[in-house]
Amino acid sequence: MSESADDIAAERSLVEDVRALVEDGKMLAEAEIDFHKKRAIYAANSAKGIGAMFVAAAVFGFFALMALIVGLIVSLGQHITYWGSTALVTGVLAIVALLLAQRGASKMRRMKQVISDGDD
Repeated sequence: MSESADDIAAERSLVEDVRALVEDGKMLAEAEIDFHKKRAIYAANSAKGIGAMFVAAAVFGFFALMALIVGLIVSLGQHITYWGSTALVTGVLAIVALLLAQRGASKMRRMKQVISDGDD
């Protein structure tokens, strides 16, 4: 004789149901933790390659800028002396660097001001 679903449910105790629920919860939590570990490992391994690409791009960009600067010095050297073109290009680059540093310092002061205003 087959038992109905109500008969089976009546025979199971609440303790058995709670144990089954706890076991299912443990299994789900372990699977979730394993999934996130694998995601973190994948992201870390991918980040290494991505970081290497950005470093290589920065190196090549730096050398391209240096080639441009040398070419500028050489081409200006034909019109003014090579010492003069070196001084002119160096002076312009120094002024640009100074302006960028001042702008960065201004933004940093503004950021500190905004952060410190939030602490009051």
